[in-house]
Amino acid sequence: MKPNLTDWADKTGVIGSIVSTMGCAMCFPALSSLGATIGLGFLPRWELVFVHVLLPLFVMVALLANALGWFSHRQWQRSAAGVIGPILALIGRYTFVSSLLYVGLALMLIIAIWDLASPAHRCCGPDGCELPAQHR
Repeated sequence: MKPNLTDWADKTGVIGSIVSTMGCAMCFPALSSLGATIGLGFLPRWELVFVHVLLPLFVMVALLANALGWFSHRQWQRSAAGVIGPILALIGRYTFVSSLLYVGLALMLIIAIWDLASPAHRCCGPDGCELPAQHR
């Protein structure tokens, strides 16, 4: 099975949003200290760019990728689970409630790992679901 554009966009959005939060020590101290530990201590120089531009951009990429993923696999439960994390991250970012952002990022990461471990398969076609033939 070859990966499609929504798979790549989802993973890019998750990784980009986590790295973007590592650039603001005052806003997100837990992730910033993790970033400094793994060698990303130079990121706070561009704090405004990371927090005001890149973080919302990467979260929106992940949100759109998960929302559009429904068209490729037609599983509303999986799409809903993938959309909740980015929505919580955006709410946490714009309301400055960092716990919501942390929960949203954690959910995004969990769903991305779930998609890697168990990729979604198309359940139904655009015209509806086909029922299996019954054996008599």
